[in-house]
Amino acid sequence: MSKGKLFIGNRRYSSWSLRGWLLVRLAGLDVDEVVVPLGATGTPALKDATPAGLVPYLEHDGARVWESLSIAEYCAEHTPAMWPANHLARAHARSIASEMHASFRALRTEMPMNLGRSRPGHGRTPESLADIARIDAIWAEARTTFGTGGPYLYGATFGAADAMFAPVVARFLSYVPELSDAANSYCAAVRKFELVDQWYRDAAAEPAGWLLEKYEK
Repeated sequence: MSKGKLFIGNRRYSSWSLRGWLLVRLAGLDVDEVVVPLGATGTPALKDATPAGLVPYLEHDGARVWESLSIAEYCAEHTPAMWPANHLARAHARSIASEMHASFRALRTEMPMNLGRSRPGHGRTPESLADIARIDAIWAEARTTFGTGGPYLYGATFGAADAMFAPVVARFLSYVPELSDAANSYCAAVRKFELVDQWYRDAAAEPAGWLLEKYEK
């Protein structure tokens, strides 16, 4: 019997769900997954399914946890290696995860996540391009300073910071903005990571009735 539930939205669209799901799976928490399709006809309203009316939402071993950063820290209590062992790298990783959580509104707005569509060239506004340039710089600093030992932000291990940026990678793969060679290599590594690939496969298997016109146009 599992120790709880993880509530997520459509894998095709829900970037925050992807973050929470990756964090929970990296930590190895034993929970059942509950998908609450966003806006699909005949499905329960999200506001009735979770405390804040948002996904992801985790119930585990009596704890109730929402917001991606809170889920990250809860998961790291069970699996500390999700954050880098070095205290300087760990401080950096937490800082860029927090920046990802709070920033880049233009990128989110102009390039919404849709794992089933390819839209090269779309969504390029001065504001979204500024967000992209900042993300490219964040990745470069993390990998140059702390991640030279592997393909991910902090080396050979896909960790909490990578999970926080995974939906950005998905956007970059769909919209194909101009990135540095190092950023493109990082995107390729994240896309090949087994859990990310599983999420893509599960997204492709979702019912056609869960498609939302506003994201498909």
